[in-house]
Amino acid sequence: MSSEYINNSLFVFYGVITTVFISPISEELIFRGVLLNRLNLIIPLDFSIVITSILFALLHSFGSITAAFIFAVCMAVLYLRTDNILVPIFAHFLNNLIAEIIVIADVGNMLFTNNVVMLIMSVLAIISTFLILILIKKQWNILNINKL
Repeated sequence: MSSEYINNSLFVFYGVITTVFISPISEELIFRGVLLNRLNLIIPLDFSIVITSILFALLHSFGSITAAFIFAVCMAVLYLRTDNILVPIFAHFLNNLIAEIIVIADVGNMLFTNNVVMLIMSVLAIISTFLILILIKKQWNILNINKL
């Protein structure tokens, strides 16, 4: 085995550990566990969710800021509805695990360069975004009702 292969394997291994385990735990504890709760002490819950979700999105790459914002709102709703930080940590873990599996399995970068695959993924993304936004609105309303 060449040292380049070993170095690349270690790089991938540490990347997966960081992305799948460390990031979900640290990000959820920081953004939902601390920031959301602290902001909610001084400003309304709606604004707390939006501000922490914007901050979370800005932490992520430019191409995925919108997706990261929607994801962060979903994690905030999960946290607030369950009152358990482990729920968004686990959901975040699953999200990152699936993303890493796709990236690792796509050895020749065929998924993200194939027009048919990209078209299907785009249609699914649009449909799922629409459905997620409907569910967020419903859950957000429930959160606001529970505040009263």
